Amino acid sequence: MKGKLEHNVSLTKYTSWWAGGCARQLYKPENLADLAVFLQQLPADEPLLWLGLGSNVLVRDGGFVGTVIITQGALNIIEPKAQTMMRAEAGIACPKFARHCARLGLTGMEFWVGIPGTVGGALRMNAGAFGGETWEYVAAVETIDRCGEIRVRQPEEFKINYRCVETPITEHDEWFVAGHFRLQSGDRKQSLATIKTLLGKRSNSQPIGTHSCGSVFRNPPNDYAARLIEQAGLKGTSIGDATISTKHANFIINHGNATASDIEELILLAQQTVQDKFKVTLIPEVHIIGDKHQRGNR
Repeated sequence: MKGKLEHNVSLTKYTSWWAGGCARQLYKPENLADLAVFLQQLPADEPLLWLGLGSNVLVRDGGFVGTVIITQGALNIIEPKAQTMMRAEAGIACPKFARHCARLGLTGMEFWVGIPGTVGGALRMNAGAFGGETWEYVAAVETIDRCGEIRVRQPEEFKINYRCVETPITEHDEWFVAGHFRLQSGDRKQSLATIKTLLGKRSNSQPIGTHSCGSVFRNPPNDYAARLIEQAGLKGTSIGDATISTKHANFIINHGNATASDIEELILLAQQTVQDKFKVTLIPEVHIIGDKHQRGNR
């Protein structure tokens, strides 16, 4: 192994909410080949958590009793596969990939500038923004399993849903390590102008520059989670140092000292209040992981 292995590591700085407990161990691989070697050496039943920018995850205060693998800064290769086909590894930030493609005159992925995550996370949840969705542009994906074996899989092998992707049932778990994206040739200046416009819209409507996970809930059919939460009178509601944003009600902000429990309580409050008032069940986009209660040294 060439990467860095640490033990009992706080995950606060590895999640965009800046909250949560510790990982029993954390690994930062040097590259994809190094990751394969590391996985081969893990026990077959070792719990794994994959983090890119940590923007769609709430790690509870009790932490994660397993191994966290950090893809950002490790799986970071972008390369052409054909004239309009680009390969991007799982640790690449979505906005970075969108800009890279635009500068090459490749269009289609401009909407990724509105996604505060990485390629791996976008593939896992079919991330979307501004009317676009990730898997509309996926030509193939690369996965890795616990044995370190890398496979190339086709979109038809997956069940693609709104903010959810079901992976094939195989002998070993598999995780996304790269995507191959089919784009279109276009005008470089126009593509960059589109990105600038979308960034302006995002800045005007979302609490950019704060500690949040992005959107907390999926939008229910024919409606918006933010509208329902706002109509329920919850904008600005706080628990501890966590607050439902006054700018966009589908965001929860950590003002600096919120615990994961504070944030989770606000999530549950929003769900219960919207259910009571409107008989609508809000489904979280965010993945809540780990133990609720803090532990001693382990």
